[in-house]
Amino acid sequence: MEETLAEQILSRVCSIHLCCSVHTHTRRQMHYLSPLSVYPDVSLHRQQSLPHRPTIPMVARIADQNTSGTPAMTEREASRLDKFRQVLAGPNTDLEELRKLSWSGIPRQVRPITWKLLSGYLPANTERRESTLQRKRQEYFGFIEQYYDSRNDEHHQDTYRQIHIDIPRTNPLIPLFQQASVQEIFERILFIWAIRHPASGYVQGINDLVTPFFVVYVFEYIKEEVENFDVSSLQEETLRNIEADSFWCMSKLLDGIQDNYTFAQPGIQRKVKALEELVSRIDETVHVHMQQYEVEYLQFAFRWMNNLLMRELPLRCTIRLWDTYQAEPEGFSHFHLYVCAAFLVRWRKEILDERDFQGLMILLQNLPTMHWGNEEVSVLLAEAYRLKFAFADAPNHYKR
Repeated sequence: MEETLAEQILSRVCSIHLCCSVHTHTRRQMHYLSPLSVYPDVSLHRQQSLPHRPTIPMVARIADQNTSGTPAMTEREASRLDKFRQVLAGPNTDLEELRKLSWSGIPRQVRPITWKLLSGYLPANTERRESTLQRKRQEYFGFIEQYYDSRNDEHHQDTYRQIHIDIPRTNPLIPLFQQASVQEIFERILFIWAIRHPASGYVQGINDLVTPFFVVYVFEYIKEEVENFDVSSLQEETLRNIEADSFWCMSKLLDGIQDNYTFAQPGIQRKVKALEELVSRIDETVHVHMQQYEVEYLQFAFRWMNNLLMRELPLRCTIRLWDTYQAEPEGFSHFHLYVCAAFLVRWRKEILDERDFQGLMILLQNLPTMHWGNEEVSVLLAEAYRLKFAFADAPNHYKR
């Protein structure tokens, strides 16, 4: 019997957004899975655009506290927003104070300007911001004019083809990302980044890293929900601004973790090894349990590093997580390690309940976070901070 559309969507909630489990029953005897066999189902699934729907699965909803679609602000939330506005209002923004405020979450109303400041895209000096935006936006579209027509050249065809394949798979349950104009924006951003960074070029996973910036910068211009928002209703200049700002902020992020994506991805290899060493110290029982059933950290944590946990968490949670990453020194590289450790140990009961390789792999690649929101992310971040404080400077622990 053929599956109904509802059944197909339900299936994809479990298998695509949370990244489908590798077919572990065929690999149970394998001691090692290559990163490409774990990281995503490149040839297994071809995504089809979902029809425009007024409601979408919980896993794909972006609305949460500090994001959109929430009731009237509490007194505490209003007070926090006022503090942000005070810091942002001065002629020279105190970036250190802004980081302190941002660590525990940024209100939606000021998130776009705050992200641009914390990423280093905008200067702290208020008077210089508009000229900086104009210059950087013009520079980006200069790259488009210079490079984008070369996407069909023989030496760029493979890069563009892979980007073109990956874009429809980016957040496939959210109608926003299935719009042709949005996919074209992502293709341009990723192709230009790849051309300008030949040491790494385009690597699968980088496509995910555009989406939080794009969503946040769309929020700068709209008040309604973003999941079903038709971007063609925005003015062309507005869309161009969102595209350029997303490109530059993604580039700033990748500048700090580019060794994750160079040949053989040495940055990821080191971080996965560091995660293994850290977990062995903070929860030896979990570490030994995984060793007992021959689960290697690279088999599940490669994706955690490659995609910054974006395949493990709903997009609303990633946006909240990135508030803190922007506020933390080396948030996307060094602090992310402690978040991954806290994330793994968060599931210690479920991990210890699994008694074979297959069960552990299915669990670790399909962790049940679809209903997570800001509260769960805040608890995760608090635990990560505790681990960093306890272990970052320990003499016998992993050193960067």
